[in-house]
Amino acid sequence: MTITLPRGLVQASGGPRYTVAVAVDALGTGMLRPFLLLYGIKVVGLSATTTGIAMTAGIVTGLACTPAVGRWLDRGARSDAVAAAMLVRILGVLLLLATPGGNPGMFAAAALFLGIGNQAWPAAHAALIATVSTGRTRDAALAAARSVRNAGMGIGALVAAACLAGGTTALKGLAAATAVGYATAAVLAWSVHVSAAPPARPSSAAPAAPAPSMRAVLLANVVFAFCLNVPEVALPLVLATQVHASPVWSAGVLVLNTVLVVALQVGVTVRMSRFPRHITLMAAGIILTLSYLGFLLATPLHHGLAAPVITAVSALCTFGEVLYAGSATALVAATAPPQALGRALARLQLSSGLGLAISPAVMTTLAAHGSATLWGSLALATLAAAAAAGRHGRPPRRRSVPAAAGRATVRPRRTATPG
Repeated sequence: MTITLPRGLVQASGGPRYTVAVAVDALGTGMLRPFLLLYGIKVVGLSATTTGIAMTAGIVTGLACTPAVGRWLDRGARSDAVAAAMLVRILGVLLLLATPGGNPGMFAAAALFLGIGNQAWPAAHAALIATVSTGRTRDAALAAARSVRNAGMGIGALVAAACLAGGTTALKGLAAATAVGYATAAVLAWSVHVSAAPPARPSSAAPAAPAPSMRAVLLANVVFAFCLNVPEVALPLVLATQVHASPVWSAGVLVLNTVLVVALQVGVTVRMSRFPRHITLMAAGIILTLSYLGFLLATPLHHGLAAPVITAVSALCTFGEVLYAGSATALVAATAPPQALGRALARLQLSSGLGLAISPAVMTTLAAHGSATLWGSLALATLAAAAAAGRHGRPPRRRSVPAAAGRATVRPRRTATPG
């Protein structure tokens, strides 16, 4: 799976070196993240419950670190913050390799560092892109980076799946290869030397808390983020326990999701640029709601029909995901004041991470009460989120800021063109 980006879009995405850094980082993440649970069980020898608790603790702690990342970004950090998010995960991988059998403490520490890096990266990356590009070009660059990242993670997951037959030795080798990938990506990201000059202002100029309208959007984003786990959690669960379909269908849903995101993300984002971002976000919620209703109608079908219909409807769900991913970060980046961009992006990541963290527990609990409870609840919640995005997501009118505010700066040895 490959993706080729136009040269202008590559430059708007941070330059060639940064684009390669994103791809290498995604490749490493794809090799490790889906199989971290297996590593804890098969290599460290922990129970599934203990492993799951340790991984959840890592995610939650990583989310707790996002406000600090936002403040760092508002002090001008860009490529340094991205590189740090990549480097901290190397510590997690090294701890994984050093964890002796039956030691839940070291495994939890490894999950902690991996969680911090995974949660810090999106805000730092979005801030860097927002510094080297503007307007709809920035939206396209964010979409292109997501396509590159999905392609890299998909390839990494395929590599890891092919290596699973090797058992414990292969899993340790995957972890070591991931550490090398993270180190390479960190060096490449740091080498672009992008920073932002914080605007001269009184310390009280930037609000400590988001505006009420943005709080509504962030709350809605928690619900929107559920869609990212539907192909990985809800659909495999429904296909296995309610439809009793072959595991091949669950794998097919994941492959279809990855391929469609890679193929559509940039083009759809660019085409939707003629509409206000909050309208696109609202449309994403409506499409996701329709897909959930489609899953509800497809689940009771005859055994031979339910699985293929669910798989077909998952394409509609993925399209809603593409619209959501192409508009949520772009909306926050476009509406946040330059001096508070880092904190705004950190809050967005906090809301997204919260949605991703709680969605498996919420989905499995709802599914235990039947298909109608699962898909009906998700549909109602997502429709409410879409209404909130449409009502509160309209960018406020604000006075123009000085031209120097938030402008990218470079270190002496860097050329004017990123990468």
